[in-house]
Amino acid sequence: MDESKRTQISKYLSYHLRHRPDALGIELEPGGWVRIDTLLAAAAERGKKLRREQLDAVVASCAKRRFTLDAAGGRIRANQGHSVSVDLQLTRATPPVMLYHGTHHRAVKSIQTDGLLKMNRHHVHLSADLETAQAVGSRRGKAVIFGVDTATMVEKGYAFFVSDNGVWLTDAVPPEFLLLD
Repeated sequence: MDESKRTQISKYLSYHLRHRPDALGIELEPGGWVRIDTLLAAAAERGKKLRREQLDAVVASCAKRRFTLDAAGGRIRANQGHSVSVDLQLTRATPPVMLYHGTHHRAVKSIQTDGLLKMNRHHVHLSADLETAQAVGSRRGKAVIFGVDTATMVEKGYAFFVSDNGVWLTDAVPPEFLLLD
């Protein structure tokens, strides 16, 4: 399968597993899981023919590791980024003392004023390394990277979680915990 087809399928899966499962007539189970046979049948009923081999290839080749298969290989979920109500069953975790958030320059003033907000998602997404934050921030132009003083946030009682693909999640990051070079 070529890269263009993988990207198309990845976007299709992201849309339906993170934002609009109802558009396929499916419901996400606790943890965000959906049975693969149910997903493939629902997609086929709506004119999107996906084969299990294609789905497996997308999951295996996605550099951002957006999706996870359960241990038995019968269910799939998006790791984070949901805008629909779903209990992702994440366990609280202790983050590194510093995490990073990449954004575009147009958002800097708002972030400095309001902090990082989850907006229509379940959590604010943070990276453990500068390279990932740079890649995320540069999607819409020149990236601006904020450091997040997670050590102080943890001391103040803020909760952090880490998704299956290593993205750190929290409800919000107030401006006093943000560092900008």
